[in-house]
Amino acid sequence: MTSARVYLARHGQTAYNHEGRFQGQQQIPLDDTGRAQAAELAERAAGYGFRALWCSPLLRARETADAVAARIGLEPIEDARLMETDAGDWTNLSFAEVRAKAPERFDAFAAADGGFAFPGGESFAEQEVRVGAALAVVEAGALPALVVCHGMVIRAALALRAGELLERVKRVPNGALVPLASSPKGEGQGDPATALGAELGGGAATLAS
Repeated sequence: MTSARVYLARHGQTAYNHEGRFQGQQQIPLDDTGRAQAAELAERAAGYGFRALWCSPLLRARETADAVAARIGLEPIEDARLMETDAGDWTNLSFAEVRAKAPERFDAFAAADGGFAFPGGESFAEQEVRVGAALAVVEAGALPALVVCHGMVIRAALALRAGELLERVKRVPNGALVPLASSPKGEGQGDPATALGAELGGGAATLAS
């Protein structure tokens, strides 16, 4: 176990994750596998002594946070800044459909390119601003804290803290638990390199959607 003060957890699997489809900011529930992953995450979280539990208000994150809450006895605190990226025109499209229509743009998304923006939606740069603001509030509160959120929210958080180390953590499994550095670029307690070597748990590493 690392000494990080904040941990990020990706929600359990949804049907959209399983199908490889962009769900963006829609209210998509967990599937059976996702509910099992949420239960497994709750058991792992019980050993960390968390004093605060934060989550995205999107249904898949809230259902995951509720499973954790039932195990560790904390009420989830919702923050809309922790929502997944707005996928814009790609919402509801499959990865295969987008790859066929816009291969270069899809590759930029899949590579977590910092300059990527969803057509008609949100850019990764815009998302990093709101995620950074949310994390500042989390870190000013009770610690250690667990934040249940989304794959691209975790990408944004690690981009803010890990810089060039981000390359190896672009794909985070559903139900995974990721330690976050306590200061930008790993200055101080909780070096972002811990996220690269940590046992994250959860399912297979998949693209966020």
